[in-house]
Amino acid sequence: MSAQTVAPSRGGLVEIRGVRKSFGDLEVLRGIDLTITPGEVTVILGPSGSGKSTLLRSINHLEPVTSGLISVDGEVIGYRREGDRLHELREKDVLRQRTAIGMVFQSFNLFAHMTALENITEAPRRALGTPRKEAEAHAHELLALVGLAEKEGAYPRQLSGGQQQRVAIARALALRPKVLLFDEPTSALDPELVEEVLAVIRSLASAGTTLVIVTHEISFARDVADTVVFMDQGRIVEQGPPAQVIDHPAHERTRSFLQRVRPDAPTDSPVPPTSEDPS
Repeated sequence: MSAQTVAPSRGGLVEIRGVRKSFGDLEVLRGIDLTITPGEVTVILGPSGSGKSTLLRSINHLEPVTSGLISVDGEVIGYRREGDRLHELREKDVLRQRTAIGMVFQSFNLFAHMTALENITEAPRRALGTPRKEAEAHAHELLALVGLAEKEGAYPRQLSGGQQQRVAIARALALRPKVLLFDEPTSALDPELVEEVLAVIRSLASAGTTLVIVTHEISFARDVADTVVFMDQGRIVEQGPPAQVIDHPAHERTRSFLQRVRPDAPTDSPVPPTSEDPS
């Protein structure tokens, strides 16, 4: 499968400030501060339970934060400001905000009773009021983009896992989002299907949309990321370009994680530790 090149689009600026998230007594995010630059690719790495997916789901308010703020292009997500107070938005207003923040889940989440074409046109027609012909024309373009032009009439049960995930990517792109979130997009796929999905994401990475990707694919992270963020126990331990975080990590926790998931990872780092306390 050879993915076409995506037409450039303007990516959104994501600002995460002092974000904490608790589920009962369990604090999953412990004060996250992160700026995600427009049009860049940020990959989030970390062990299971580190808070990666919760942080991702907080960006589009699928998980309301306990405290702190997340904004896209200056608009606070999930809340409205009244002076110094924040009030949670009504669901319809949150849904409006989510049209600018696409998300691709690890389990595809396609509508089983809809064809590939219908899965892609559903959100633009319902959320944006896009006329059917216009939505279908765009869907045809997106299916061609992800290498599935001939599958527009297929139902999810008739598609492989890799094909379903590519339809899910096309569906997320149908709203022309400023920010596109990927939550372990290859974890539910057989190994031989992983590369076809990663190829599509690589093509998106050069197109101008802001991408935030939670993944366990270390070599892919090195290849595609502008910034790698390593999380552990609800905190950002370190962040920087792949050559720094993956190849020459400054923090021992990052080194030990990479050594487990990638045996050829460096055990020593020539980069001196920063003075900032990563915990």
